[in-house]
Amino acid sequence: MAAQDAPDLVDELLAGKHRALARTITRIENRSPGYRDLVAALYPHTGNADVVGITGSPGSGKSTLVDKMAKAYRDRGLTVGVIAVDPSSPFTGGAVLGDRIRMASTATDMDVFFRSMSARGSLGGLSTATTDAVKALDAFGKDKIIIETVGAGQNEVDVVKTADTVAVLVPPSSGDDVQMLKAGILEIGDVFVVNKADLAGSDKTVTELKNMLEMREGEAGDWDPEVVETIANTGEGVTEFLDVLDAHADWLDESGRREAKRHQRHAEELRNLLREDASELVEDELDARGGIDELVERIDAGETTPYDIADDVIEPLADCLDQQRD
Repeated sequence: MAAQDAPDLVDELLAGKHRALARTITRIENRSPGYRDLVAALYPHTGNADVVGITGSPGSGKSTLVDKMAKAYRDRGLTVGVIAVDPSSPFTGGAVLGDRIRMASTATDMDVFFRSMSARGSLGGLSTATTDAVKALDAFGKDKIIIETVGAGQNEVDVVKTADTVAVLVPPSSGDDVQMLKAGILEIGDVFVVNKADLAGSDKTVTELKNMLEMREGEAGDWDPEVVETIANTGEGVTEFLDVLDAHADWLDESGRREAKRHQRHAEELRNLLREDASELVEDELDARGGIDELVERIDAGETTPYDIADDVIEPLADCLDQQRD
């Protein structure tokens, strides 16, 4: 993207043009030249949307529930943006399922913007591009932004860094899925949803979740996670679920935790950007020294060690930073 195109694209996005929103997210996802200037220009217009993360194991019905959530929000007169993070293609890095049509209830509603994005191999299930796409939807003026994650299990804790409220879907089962939650995802959930509550085992799953949450350590004044039941296929329980999400949003505002979350989010974003930039600088330095393969051959030959090479590569970069501080 040419630098001069960025202001026009930002103006069109802020004017509510959906095509500009789609183009912006495409440039963000592709990391096109100038995308950082684009995101930076959107920054002052963010901070108004309520961001909800939907995570959980594969097959728990996330997509169906998100569809019904979007419809319910629209019935309340709210605009909605949905980002569905798909598994990355091992060949292209793009979303395997692409921009598939799965928002059946709102497929013709222009006030529901759906975008499928690639996780790009992120261990936490979310890429930096996803976080920036949320900013685009926020600046556009969407009232509610829903992030539906890959469903890769406990590693998906990154969703908590982007969402204001995190809902974890748990299908009725023999209890194995609930026990797995102990590994990490239990700690990030603000709301736990036993979806497909019409299936056998749902009552047991609800009881086990409540028992586990009672043992979860928290500080005075913390939000007490709630367990709700839904049947996403029919929409049953969705209204009650949204009421709990609204209650958590109110708690965030009243307790001051929303601002604290925003502070943590900005800190994490800054760290990620610095890591990306530092990694690119190191890669450039490695290329200047003959490339990684040539350096590794010296290690293979016993001429040096990875530690010595790392010190040699970092030393000039560290010196430059020292000179800047002086």
